[in-house]
Amino acid sequence: MIPIDRVRAAADRARPHVLRTPLIPVEGALLKLECLQPTGSFKVRGFFAAALALPEDQLRRGLITVSAGNAAQACAYVAHKLGVPCRVFTFDTAPKTKIEGVKRWGATPIAMPREELLQWMADEGWKDEPESFIHPFADEEVIAGHGGLGLELLEDVPHLERVVVPVGGGGLVSGIASALKGSRSGIEVIGVQSDGYAMWPRVFESGGPVTIKPETIADGTTGPFDQRMFELLKELVDRWLVVPEPRLKTAVPELAAAGKVVAEGAGALSYAALEQLEPGLTTVAVISGGNIDTSLLASLLS
Repeated sequence: MIPIDRVRAAADRARPHVLRTPLIPVEGALLKLECLQPTGSFKVRGFFAAALALPEDQLRRGLITVSAGNAAQACAYVAHKLGVPCRVFTFDTAPKTKIEGVKRWGATPIAMPREELLQWMADEGWKDEPESFIHPFADEEVIAGHGGLGLELLEDVPHLERVVVPVGGGGLVSGIASALKGSRSGIEVIGVQSDGYAMWPRVFESGGPVTIKPETIADGTTGPFDQRMFELLKELVDRWLVVPEPRLKTAVPELAAAGKVVAEGAGALSYAALEQLEPGLTTVAVISGGNIDTSLLASLLS
């Protein structure tokens, strides 16, 4: 896991720039509303932590990342706040809302077909670019920055017993688990994906990489397999849950009605998974993001 001292240092760097998000009670659990962060997702925690760890000369070159949307917006926002240029490589299927968010903060999105972009990542194409690359989920400073969320939970929920986390590339759950397990034993960390892209549960069933075509509204969880994250998740995630895609589609309007919370598909995964858990334990479900396409939201609410 990421050492707890490193998590604390990363959280300290990011703290002046991010929101200490609230917890609200819904259906026997507490929801941690990362959808209220400046760009609508938890990603700003890790990107501020990573950017502010760069040597000054590297930071001034600007930032570059690759993302389906939320990391792209976070990178753009962080670059804007730190006064440096930014470009992001993204899937050409990324939701319009997320691409507009990238442009809003003055960054340049570069859309590519999914397979082409995954190959660019595998070939480490960022090494040929002038900006400083921040990996959207496998950068250790990014992961440590996400651990700030776990530190907040330890302070705000003294009797915390269980945390439910949506998982894409694995950076968020690894950061949270590093913070929790590095501070106190006995807290269960549960990772959640949709059956429309249950990559990690299938990876751990098969013992290695699998090929899956994403068929889910949780676009933020469709990151590729990464061996570094495989090792971290094997160590840090205690249990995996898979949410049926039809259940995920009902969870978004339920959250809006029950919690007055607008969540994107990925953000609603942890809430949707609560019905699979045994009751009675002090549980936090992380609502990781709220950047849902407005037309998709309208269709789910109708």
